[in-house]
Amino acid sequence: MADLIKVGMADYKVGRSPSTLISYGLGSCIGISLYDPQRKIGGLLHIMLPDSTQARSSDNPAKFADTGIPLMINDVVALGASKARLVAKIAGGAQMFAFSNATDIMKVGNRNAESCKQILRRNGIRVVAEDTGGNYGRTVSIDLSNGSYKIKTIDRGEKSI
Repeated sequence: MADLIKVGMADYKVGRSPSTLISYGLGSCIGISLYDPQRKIGGLLHIMLPDSTQARSSDNPAKFADTGIPLMINDVVALGASKARLVAKIAGGAQMFAFSNATDIMKVGNRNAESCKQILRRNGIRVVAEDTGGNYGRTVSIDLSNGSYKIKTIDRGEKSI
């Protein structure tokens, strides 16, 4: 029986097949999965904000895309993954509340998604699939035996990317 490893908000976990990593309740947050298909090693990170330098308190690096993604990359490589083979999938980044006068600073979900893609690109990691935006929450999981990234929603069903 495969282990189900829970990833909390502002947290990340890494593992290998046959484990599944799961994170519940992504709204504007992003769930970033990394996966080495040859070694069947990967990780899942649940970030809340794009940039640690813009925060008052940055004591938890997994809370931010700019600090959490490099940490997870290092940990999956330390577990035996090849950085050159890593692929990423991302989900989340919803605009959970509608504001008639929303400025870019209030569009946290969109900023989170763009920041994640930029940081992954800078690290030479391709985003091979994404499910971002909208105005609904998601629960995500990655099956480390095959890299399948499942996205569950309350009223939109379930899909794999």
